[in-house]
Formats: sequence, C-alpha cells, structure tokens
Amino acid sequence: MLNKIIKPLFFIALVLTVALVSRHFSSPSNENELSSTPLYTANLPDVSGKTQNLGQYKGKIIIVNFWATWCPPCKEEMPELIALQQSFKDKNVIVLGIAIDEPLLVAEYLKTAPVNYPIVASETEGSLLGEQLGNDKGVLPYTVIINADGKVVNTHFGRINKTILEAAIKPLISP
Repeated sequence: MLNKIIKPLFFIALVLTVALVSRHFSSPSNENELSSTPLYTANLPDVSGKTQNLGQYKGKIIIVNFWATWCPPCKEEMPELIALQQSFKDKNVIVLGIAIDEPLLVAEYLKTAPVNYPIVASETEGSLLGEQLGNDKGVLPYTVIINADGKVVNTHFGRINKTILEAAIKPLISP
C-alpha cells in the first residue's frame, strides 16, 4: 500500500522539478530587467564612516562586489579584484566593494588586507542594495557588472576571478 502512494508522489515531485528547471532556463534572464538606479541613489558609509554617494560612479564601468569579512571566498577573490582595478584604472573601470558588514570591522580587516578600490560598508543597506541588484539568494560574494550607460550587463553568484571579469568588461571598454 505504501508503494502505491510513494510511486505517484515520486512522479509528481519529478514532474514539478522538471517544470521548475525548464521554467528557470527558458525564462528571460533577470539581468536584463535589473536597474542600476538603486546603486546610483545609494549613500553608504566608507570605512572611515564618511557617507559616500554611489552616484559618483555614474558613467563608469562598475564592478560591484558584495562581500563580508567573515566570508572566505570573498577574501580569496580580493587580490584578483585589486589586480583588475590596477589593470583597468585608466579605462573608465572601477571596482566598488560593498561590505555586508559593520564599517568598523571592515576597517580593521582592511588594515591587514589593503585594497586599491573604494569600499563602503553597511550590513542592512548593503544587503538591501544587493537584493535590488539581483542577489535574490543572499549569496556572498556576489558581483554585478554595470556598463558606462548604467545597464546591468552581468551578475555572478559566488567567487569570481580576474579572467571571468576581464572577459565580461573588455567588450564594454571603448577603443
């Protein structure tokens, strides 16, 4: 009798799974629907506590990297973000780190691991901004690439590397 119940439940679960997976892969990408407006209107504190208007980066190619001091993959990718910032600093490209953490903790961490790109930090507002820019999973690290026209052109969940980032931003750079 149990077998008679389990078999139909298994097939229902299988059909639902296939339907959800096919819907996910057949639906248009959320990247095309994301707006960069929340980034440009955000005001977040930097590690010294000074409020930064992120609209100052409008007109640049922005690699927005959401991270936290307690996130090992976030810290692993930082040297590659530093190298990317160094390589493309004269090409209208900026790496912007948004720490989902307390500014004081971030400032302490950056004393041991300095970066060459701007970092702002806010646990609550940073998380909300990440959601508005497509991080519906709450995953860190999370990276968003915005072209100079302000269009979100790429998002990436999890650890990213310089090779992936270069491939994504090179077509965006004017010759």
